[in-house]
Amino acid sequence: MARICPDDPNSFANTDVAHTTHIDLHLQADFDQKILHGSVTLTIELAKGADEVVLDTSFIDIQGAALVNENDCVPLEYELHERDAKFGSALAIKLPEGTADEDTTVLIRVEYATTDKCTAGQWLAPEQTVGGVHPYFFTQCQAIHARSLLPCQDTPSLKVTYSASITVAAPLRALMSALQEGESDVSEHGLRTFVFRQPTKIPCYLIAMAVGNLEGIEVGPRSTVYSEPEMVEAAAAEFSEVEKIIEVGEKLVMPYEWGRYDLLVLPSSFPYGGMENPCLTFVTPTLLAGDKSLVDVIVHEFAHSYAGNLVTSKNWQNFWLNEGWTVFLERKFIAELHGEPHRQFGAILGQRALREAIDHYGEDHPFTCLWIKLDGEDPDDSFSSVPYEKGFSLLYYLEQLLGEEAFAMYTKAYFKNFAGKSIDTEEWKQFLFDFMDHYFGQEKIDLLKKVDWDAWLHQPGQPPVANHYDETLARQCIDLADRWDAARSSEDALEEFSEGDIADFTSPQVVVFLEKLGAKDPFPHTHIAKMDELYKLTDSHNGEIRLRWHTICLQASYKPIYPHVAQFLSEVGRMKYVRPLFRLLDKAEDGHDLAIETFDKLRKTYHPICATMVAKDLNVE
Repeated sequence: MARICPDDPNSFANTDVAHTTHIDLHLQADFDQKILHGSVTLTIELAKGADEVVLDTSFIDIQGAALVNENDCVPLEYELHERDAKFGSALAIKLPEGTADEDTTVLIRVEYATTDKCTAGQWLAPEQTVGGVHPYFFTQCQAIHARSLLPCQDTPSLKVTYSASITVAAPLRALMSALQEGESDVSEHGLRTFVFRQPTKIPCYLIAMAVGNLEGIEVGPRSTVYSEPEMVEAAAAEFSEVEKIIEVGEKLVMPYEWGRYDLLVLPSSFPYGGMENPCLTFVTPTLLAGDKSLVDVIVHEFAHSYAGNLVTSKNWQNFWLNEGWTVFLERKFIAELHGEPHRQFGAILGQRALREAIDHYGEDHPFTCLWIKLDGEDPDDSFSSVPYEKGFSLLYYLEQLLGEEAFAMYTKAYFKNFAGKSIDTEEWKQFLFDFMDHYFGQEKIDLLKKVDWDAWLHQPGQPPVANHYDETLARQCIDLADRWDAARSSEDALEEFSEGDIADFTSPQVVVFLEKLGAKDPFPHTHIAKMDELYKLTDSHNGEIRLRWHTICLQASYKPIYPHVAQFLSEVGRMKYVRPLFRLLDKAEDGHDLAIETFDKLRKTYHPICATMVAKDLNVE
């Protein structure tokens, strides 16, 4: 196996002597063969003595490599190392003798094509789209899948600018995580080319592309919502207030760096709620609830414009720096938009998600630490609510410890200081101490010294300190759940409940009510049937409500819900919904066969990342 990257246990890139600064892509999308083909030209800074450049690849067909000079291209020898099952194949490109007799910059071009095993992309047949007429392609490169889209140094320790030209068959259009520079007329072969530029440095996992029958509606001075024509108006209506979110971010953190903040609503097989691709956030259609009740996912993805995209974790072991900070900012933004009780309410929801993640792994599992050791591990296997919610818990704890005013000052300074950089947990911690010492002196340092840093960062399980959150908005939900719990032993007690119990609840309050029910022992089937009769939960179109309601029913092996669960699993590809529901259905009484049968039927409709993770969950090949 090739040597591992010095800054990242999940990459082969030799970033200590070869450092990519710019990527230029020229690709054509071939929907017949389901591949992208063309070239990537990498601008690479070489340290004196470098004799090769090592790139990450995975299931890529390498067709040639060359050194690009002013007047010509010099073919280069290369070796594609034996594939590692988790990290792909290192591509070692030999440099001509004398290339790096001193520090220098070179351009290396690799001709290549993706293959049908590409884990970054999903090719959808027309029938898998909303319109049903045109095919569709989209990418999802986080965590280490950019290497199956292009040969690159696929580590967040390194950040690049990029440019691209993408050729597609008309009337399809291409979009990327970059600023749109223009498009060509349709050629005699029915093709047109779209040109993009990303002038702000990003890690390779944020390179993203979508190709489909796409239309856009402008919803703000720097925002357009794109989707298939059949749902673009609904999408634009749902996300019409995105400019308010941007303005809050600029007020609480710093000016928005990326020029555009556009949104792309993808087909249902998109495996995440959202993906913070710069200039173009990818979002799941499950957010289109019709009442803006799920728009807070956009607040989260926008917060990544600062945490993750601008200031990036050096490797996936420090992933909490991306997600913990993003959740913290998301909830600060929500407090600014809707009031502090809504931030507290979100934190209560987050506590439940953290508890479920720790229960899934086990209290002592190393993946429940904030800083996780990933030597030899696929980062996708460690993906859970832990970096999000345990990370938030630490930052909230520090905010309460140091004072909101001091922490707000520090937050702005943190993002300004590390903008454009990739950092690790020690650098984060050192800056916190340095800032507090410089502006507030020994008093704050004494407080920081009392923090059990080892327990917070390196010990598994629940956080060492339990934060207390204001339950004002949650109280009614908790009380109603407790009433149902108290009534579980008597069918007569069911007469106490009515449709009016949740009539004034917001959608998030219904979610908390169901969260609290789900944390209790399974309910008798009579009580579950009564809940559904009164509250019409099975009829909900809100994905968050459906997930919690199906969870409660499956925990009790309530069989009338089984076909509804299978139907929901056929409508969505979002892993937040798909993975827990498959696991619960598999464990429910008489549910195993239906879980396997449903997965077999739907497997090819899911994104490769989602299909792989569900297969692991169900222990199937």
